Amino acid sequence: MSEIIKYNSNLKKLSRELRNKSTISEVLLWDALKGKKVKGFQFSRQKPIGNYIVDFYCSKLKLVIEIDGNSHDSEAYKNDLVRSDYLISQGLRVLRFSDLDIKKDLSGIVEFLEDWIANN
Repeated sequence: MSEIIKYNSNLKKLSRELRNKSTISEVLLWDALKGKKVKGFQFSRQKPIGNYIVDFYCSKLKLVIEIDGNSHDSEAYKNDLVRSDYLISQGLRVLRFSDLDIKKDLSGIVEFLEDWIANN
């Protein structure tokens, strides 16, 4: 049985809004993940965890997948590190992919995820 992940309930409405305003790379990756298409694991998208909303989350794997856009400058990178540190402190694992990599090589990303799942 998976643990309950605590989250800021004020983020629920925003997470719904984000699902309706997905980027192209989020839509592409979601299409590859939804319906247990990757090794039979169920993923959620725009999932509130703590005071954050993560792009994708699989509770059975305790895995967070984040997509980094091209707007990730040094300040955004610092924020990503703080966010990742928090998620890791909650016992979660975090994989990050660039927006461009998902657009250019979605099949390679999916293959990487399948290998990662098989080895973790």
